[in-house]
Amino acid sequence: MDAYQYVVLRCVPRPEREEFLNVGVVLHCPEQKFLAARWALDEQRLAAFAPGLELALVRAALESVDLICAGAAHAGFGAGVRATAYGLRALSDNESARFGLLKAPKSTVLQPGPVHGGVTTDAAAELDRVFAHQIT
Repeated sequence: MDAYQYVVLRCVPRPEREEFLNVGVVLHCPEQKFLAARWALDEQRLAAFAPGLELALVRAALESVDLICAGAAHAGFGAGVRATAYGLRALSDNESARFGLLKAPKSTVLQPGPVHGGVTTDAAAELDRVFAHQIT
């Protein structure tokens, strides 16, 4: 059994009100080198929840999550460098680093919820199970 972590992606139309609808899940399983997202927009429900919300922008943000999971969001930019107390350090681009980016708290219309975990033998099947439980 391999440990995994996941976050539920929330659409938060007005971050100051902290009201949200779950729209997706990102699951990371380091032992299986797995990082993927599943999402779905219930446009009718979102329109009723947040009239005037630009659904195309929410969809674009969710598509960006897919690109980050695949490691394609920054294609062509190369690896970055970050300053630390010990000097410069090259940033790594792997599933763990990308999950760290996706699970970091944000004050935007698309936000990750708290990190949850578990164990599995099949991360892809677990993503489907968590998505069905949290979103549908």
